[in-house]
Amino acid sequence: MVDLPDAGQGPDWFVVLPDSASAARVGAALRGRRVREISHPSGRPWLLGRWSDDAVTVGEAGRVKLAVVGEHTVTADRLATAADRTGTVAALDELARGMVGSSHLVASVTGRVRVQGSVTGMRRVFHARIGDAAVAADRADVLAALLDAEVDEQQLAARLLNPCAPHPLGGEPVWRGVGAVEVGHYVALDAEGRARTVAWWVPPEPVVPMAEGAPALREALSAAVEARIQGRDVVSCDLGGLDSTSLCALAARGRAQVIAYTADGLDPMCADVTWARRTVAALRGVDHHIIAGDRMPMVYEGVQDIDDRFDEPCPAVMHPSRCLIVPGLAAARGSQLHLTGFGGDELLAGSPAHLHTLMRTHPRTAWRSARGFAAQRPWSYRETLRQLWDNGSYRAWFAGIGDRLTAVPPPLETPALDWGTPPRMPPWATPNAVEAVRELLRTAARTAEPLAERRGQHTELEAMGSNSRMLRQLGQMVARATGVPLAAPYYDDRVIEAGMAVRPQDRITPWRYKPLIVEAMRGIVPDESLTRRTKDEGSHEAEVGMRERRAELLALCEDSRLAGLGLIDANVMREMCSRPLPPTLPFDAVYQTVVCEMWLRALETTAATAPG
Repeated sequence: MVDLPDAGQGPDWFVVLPDSASAARVGAALRGRRVREISHPSGRPWLLGRWSDDAVTVGEAGRVKLAVVGEHTVTADRLATAADRTGTVAALDELARGMVGSSHLVASVTGRVRVQGSVTGMRRVFHARIGDAAVAADRADVLAALLDAEVDEQQLAARLLNPCAPHPLGGEPVWRGVGAVEVGHYVALDAEGRARTVAWWVPPEPVVPMAEGAPALREALSAAVEARIQGRDVVSCDLGGLDSTSLCALAARGRAQVIAYTADGLDPMCADVTWARRTVAALRGVDHHIIAGDRMPMVYEGVQDIDDRFDEPCPAVMHPSRCLIVPGLAAARGSQLHLTGFGGDELLAGSPAHLHTLMRTHPRTAWRSARGFAAQRPWSYRETLRQLWDNGSYRAWFAGIGDRLTAVPPPLETPALDWGTPPRMPPWATPNAVEAVRELLRTAARTAEPLAERRGQHTELEAMGSNSRMLRQLGQMVARATGVPLAAPYYDDRVIEAGMAVRPQDRITPWRYKPLIVEAMRGIVPDESLTRRTKDEGSHEAEVGMRERRAELLALCEDSRLAGLGLIDANVMREMCSRPLPPTLPFDAVYQTVVCEMWLRALETTAATAPG
């Protein structure tokens, strides 16, 4: 069981109630917890929770009330005008499609309610039936607290999968009785206490040529950055790869003072510092700071000190000290918001799986690119051809995952042209855990649908969803530790639409590095910086971190909460982590288990300190 996040300790959150007397009991329970409240036009409780003074913008006209929560440019007057023109919750699609930034849209329209998040995992919506009323919230654990719900051990077992549980399991809550709203959907609550999810968004057709798509992305990304920095005197940003460099350059065009941070790596192949210095020299006016490699915490450092309350296991707890060092330094220099380049890889590097569709529409272009990717990675030509010519549905691919849960993971040189990478359970998972996950997969396979008809768009959206869910929680951790909000413009709906609309043969190619952002940022990012074709990665820090923090990892095997639930064999994990991992076992397999273990331990801590 879990309690509601406590004021001053936990993150912001909100609950949305239907315009119905059936929600009176939930409203009374929340009102007893010193929450903020915004009422329906009828006067009944509507939006309740804990949020900062400037987090919610509200507009009203007659029996319609609209609220936007998050990072946006919408004014109360604009919402009032939209409310005056709105007769049904479905009529708000136009408003939703024109909003810049990252936010929730909540509407009360003549007795019916709409609650909508973003098309990634940055702004999530959950729902549950509590008593006679269906209610929604932006955090799963808040609904779990109102339900007095227990952890769903079967869903938790699926979080042990590596690289991750496939859609739709990856986004499912780990609380019994709590559901999640799917990507591109909103939840509608009616006056009778019922809830239904409604589709409002699909990915754009990827038909826009580069000549049109690059200016569109420049406009969308510029607006996204401006939405964050407007009204702020000092902002900070990462300055490393091409994605964060673009955000830094866009921020530098505004009035706010920009503080940029580049973390040096201990790996001699790291080049971020060299490129960052070139960028800053050309931009001028950016206050640039370099963090020496030996000052950067390793992976696993600080993992046992985490007491943040997340509503699901969070991969960021693998390196909390590393995640917090830059925002902490920025906060000390007065930063009021930190921009991060997360999301750029999924959108700008994209997925080679687009070649599967291109092979059927532009075979010569697709084959040329396939040969280029195969030479670079390198890929097996036999497996490349098999995946390119395979016409299996997502449901068929999904149905086969359960049979291979304990098989050796596919080699790193396996082509990425399928619906995804078949996940594996770690070798320390118990037979009961494996069977529980297999049952979940078989059940989900009966109705599983991809996030998009094209394999490339599906794999991109799934990666965006998985990584943005992590960043959502990282933002919570950063805000709690430093007071600085974390912003990721590449995960904004309008930015994603602009990027995904570009033809894949223009956006994803083995011959150029992220050509879309290069063309979009010409004249904004210094020309020399746009010539970079490399990206630093953190495998060195992961390997060193595991070696240096081995004792702390092994300590987690003692009195393991996952072992107590029967999900892992702590002795097997202890034995495997006491020495270098075999080549067939990636570091990520350890990550997934450790984050689940730490999540369970944090639940105990917050439950022990929660108010009565």
